[in-house]
Amino acid sequence: MQSEPILHDLMQALRCLPGVGQKSAQRMAFHLLERDRQGAFRLAQSLAEAVDKIGNCLVCQTLSSTDECGLCADERRDQQLLCIVETPTDVMAIEGATSFNGLYFVLNGRLSPLDGLGPAEIGLDKLANRLALGEIKEIILATNPTVEGEATAHYISEMAKKHSVVATRIAHGVPFGGELEYIDSGTLSHAFSGRSEV
Repeated sequence: MQSEPILHDLMQALRCLPGVGQKSAQRMAFHLLERDRQGAFRLAQSLAEAVDKIGNCLVCQTLSSTDECGLCADERRDQQLLCIVETPTDVMAIEGATSFNGLYFVLNGRLSPLDGLGPAEIGLDKLANRLALGEIKEIILATNPTVEGEATAHYISEMAKKHSVVATRIAHGVPFGGELEYIDSGTLSHAFSGRSEV
């Protein structure tokens, strides 16, 4: 059977999503066309609107349809406490799982010279300007516990020292409900070195 060019283009377009390979894209395309054309129209409209109207918050760099996101505009939040994260999904995770009531700064990446991501590419110049204003008293480094995430956290902590801002790091280690025999050695080692008194 000769491939329909429009169908082929749809399957190729779906492959831009993370974790979607050829077979998954094919299943999605056939599902939308055979069983849920209304869903396909809603998806297309929502995607077009999101791409057209969502940009980055001018204050914290998270995704927002306005110049200042709802979190940055909320005056009830602690204006002296700033949590540094790698992605907007990290903001959603923290908001959904904790009672954190400060502000955020989203790096949209992490320092990775091999990938061409230096301080300017992840917005550390904007962060430095924000710290220089003197309103932030503490930053919480919530970058991922990877080599690049740790390097980014260290770089930012040095920036904070220059502005007399306290820098703290979120704890890493054994997850709640986890069993030691299933924890990888790096996580277990980090948990032991970061242990605290009870």
